[in-house]
Amino acid sequence: MFSPTPISHPRQQTRMKIADLPLPADIIEYYARAEAGITELYPPQAEAVDKGLLDGTNILAAIPTASGKTLLSELAMLSAIRSGGKALYIVPLRALASEKYDQFSKFREIGVKVGISSGDFDSREEYLGDNDIIVATSEKADSLLRNETHWICDLTTLVVDEIHLLDSPDRGPTLEVTIAKLRRIIPHLHIIALSATVGNANEIADWLDAGCVRSEWRPVDLREGVYLDETIHFLGRKGADLQVSRAGPVIALVNDTLRDGGQCLVFDSSRRNAVSTALHVSRALKPPDNPDDPDPNDLIDLANTVRESETDAAQKLADCIEHGVAFHHAGLISEHRRIVEDGFRSNRIKVIACTPTLAFGLNLPARRVIIKSYRRYDPNYGMQPIPILEYKQMAGRAGRPHLDPSGECVLIAKSYPEMESLLENYIESDPEPIHSKLGTESALRSHILSAIAGMFATTRVELMDFLELTFFAAQQETSYLRDIVENVLDFLSKNEMITKAGESLDPTPLGRLVSRLYLDPQGASTIIDGLRSCDDASDLTLLHLICRTPDIRKLYLRKNDYSWIRNFVSTMQEEFTYAPDVFDTGYEWFLSEVKTAAVLLDWTSEVQDKAIETKFGIGGGDIRGIADTAQWIMYATARLSGHIGTPHTKRAGDLTECLKYGVKPKLLSLVAIRGVGRVRARRLYDAGYTTPESLLVAGDVRIGKIVGPKVAQNVIKEIEMGGAGL
Repeated sequence: MFSPTPISHPRQQTRMKIADLPLPADIIEYYARAEAGITELYPPQAEAVDKGLLDGTNILAAIPTASGKTLLSELAMLSAIRSGGKALYIVPLRALASEKYDQFSKFREIGVKVGISSGDFDSREEYLGDNDIIVATSEKADSLLRNETHWICDLTTLVVDEIHLLDSPDRGPTLEVTIAKLRRIIPHLHIIALSATVGNANEIADWLDAGCVRSEWRPVDLREGVYLDETIHFLGRKGADLQVSRAGPVIALVNDTLRDGGQCLVFDSSRRNAVSTALHVSRALKPPDNPDDPDPNDLIDLANTVRESETDAAQKLADCIEHGVAFHHAGLISEHRRIVEDGFRSNRIKVIACTPTLAFGLNLPARRVIIKSYRRYDPNYGMQPIPILEYKQMAGRAGRPHLDPSGECVLIAKSYPEMESLLENYIESDPEPIHSKLGTESALRSHILSAIAGMFATTRVELMDFLELTFFAAQQETSYLRDIVENVLDFLSKNEMITKAGESLDPTPLGRLVSRLYLDPQGASTIIDGLRSCDDASDLTLLHLICRTPDIRKLYLRKNDYSWIRNFVSTMQEEFTYAPDVFDTGYEWFLSEVKTAAVLLDWTSEVQDKAIETKFGIGGGDIRGIADTAQWIMYATARLSGHIGTPHTKRAGDLTECLKYGVKPKLLSLVAIRGVGRVRARRLYDAGYTTPESLLVAGDVRIGKIVGPKVAQNVIKEIEMGGAGL
């Protein structure tokens, strides 16, 4: 039950006004007339200004979600731009990059140009230099550095969103090396680092030579509690009773939230559980009696849009949406994730059951956050409690500024001792310290090669000096890395990517190419050996070859996978460049590679999404994610084949385009037309329309009978405008 009056926090007596900041008049006027009419700064924002945010002082802002981190970055970027500067805004995820690009595009009305870097990993994207703000993921920013993009040197401001991801084994090393490179290239670079959950903020601030702004202040108060026996037990406060629900605690908590006109995020432990929870909630919700509830017809329209995809996941999602409920996880295709996100922001969707990935970055606040399960499955240790940092990320989504009197995060316990444990270990605890994950061979291989190829280090001494700029070096002695670095240098030398002569380190042409292609050197070595080992290569040969690289995520094996995959291997054994014996220790890993390659083979053979999802136990988002990564690695394979002179260059190049669209080669000219996907392209081709020219001759009336009148009109218009390469 929500208190109508927020619990008081100390507030700054005199607010700092934007009109009093040393900013150009048009920027001050812009914020005054903005949708929210921003005229004053929140206390943490004012502290950042006092510590030099607008004077070029580096700032680390470790402040809660919705406390104004993005506004801090905007003020710093706009101030720099008006002084002739240029800003790079780094985010961890593509979805977040798109969100920030859309958000910053509003500055075009005051003459600020905004771009997003989303091209190939070996592209310089020099055209982006015409923009004042460029949004990119850390991997793309690193790639731009490797390809010696000229406008990088014009940067004056760097914003790093979600800086706590330095702790991520996957993204952390790239993020810290990218920051180190940019600081080496641009000594006076103004850095603003942002996070809601940093346990050792001062340590990261020291690494960045930054002023540290730490605050618990929130514009909407956060109440954290544990649900037990129809009661939410808040720390230090009397518990709030809920109406008893036989359907369980989640339904009780959701119904209580919706009665007061709020929205809910329900975090679950897995994709399957999130879907199950969403279906359960959608069937159990009490009939809406709030006049602010969305028109049922709006929800039906949203659901029908989702139903156009015939997969099981889409049908389940559509069923949920009709009741104002949805689920959200990485297995959904991006179009469906956007429908869910936009529906929640517009208050049409009231409840989202989701996996923890939703807590990182995307702006989807809710009145109440329900953490259904605080344990996650670890393949090595079974079910394990989540980190405090992850809990704090999820809890930070509670409370919608300007809409909610307060926000609540509720954990669910089954016993009194468990409730006490949750209060102590999550609600009363601080996030864990962030630790660099750079100190392994797998993390260092690619970054050492890029440092040598990019001339950041031409000797062993210079290489160790460069590593001194990393967050790893700020936390421990780099002498710990010497043996690891030597092993990496030996690997790069053995695989002809660098040459070592005494202390000197020089990149070879192959090493420069591998660095620009953004491949793990071990993956590049695997590809090169595979290309050289066969005179002829089928599509499956090349697909399995790229699935052997560490750059592509392998699919897990389910119990019912073993039989058909082994039969597949037995039938196609001549197609593989490497196939261990069934008794070898690496045989299970090999089967996992084959399963992943089989997904890609079905994708490029135009097998329907629904059939792929059922056969492999993955979602449409997974299919496209794997295909997207495979397209990049196959493109790199074609480039490597051309460089070393094997006969597989053309097949790899053709397969790259087939992976992009999920079609056979004959359909490539059709799917290149905007609005014609793999399904429509096959319908058109089977009806005798095999080229864009044949569609023009037929006209929109005939084509409309195959793909629908509106689609046909858009397709013809696209072809006439040259959108199909005519």
